[in-house]
Amino acid sequence: MAFKDIELHIRVKNDDVDAFEKLFRTYYAELVNYAYSFLKDMDASEEIVQDFFYNYWKNRKNILIKVSVKSYIKRSIRNNSLNYLDSVAVRRKYVANSMGDPYRNTGYEDRDVEFTELHELIEETLAELPERCGRVFKMSRFEGLKYEEIAKELSISVKTVEADMGKTLKLLRTRLGSYGT
Repeated sequence: MAFKDIELHIRVKNDDVDAFEKLFRTYYAELVNYAYSFLKDMDASEEIVQDFFYNYWKNRKNILIKVSVKSYIKRSIRNNSLNYLDSVAVRRKYVANSMGDPYRNTGYEDRDVEFTELHELIEETLAELPERCGRVFKMSRFEGLKYEEIAKELSISVKTVEADMGKTLKLLRTRLGSYGT
């Protein structure tokens, strides 16, 4: 298979769409499963593989593969998956840090008090909601997850996530509207 793959790669470099489609069909499912072994997220795994093939086609003239196309592809999927995990970790860390005190080291002590009071009000409001509503809100706003990700993790529909967020935001608007008056 390795020799045929090199032939296909050479044909792809020469703009052969059929060869590209054959490589795509041959490896797509296997690569999605391989990416999933790192990511544990099927949507992200499919996106990683699709992005790889998009970039492979776009950069086909400059890609030099001497031995194994399969090894090149799998190494790329592995690296892209690990980069994706790094970016998710950085995003979550950023979200967590941004939910901390935004006024620290700025000399705005009054703002520190306001922030603390506001944070307490939000926490009290979330505590009054059904547990799932509070959890959905925290996953969305504090962890930076998309509604689809929340639905999958909690085994509920996206519509349920939307409804829970709606309830939570409505109550928060009501409570925050009276804050400071």
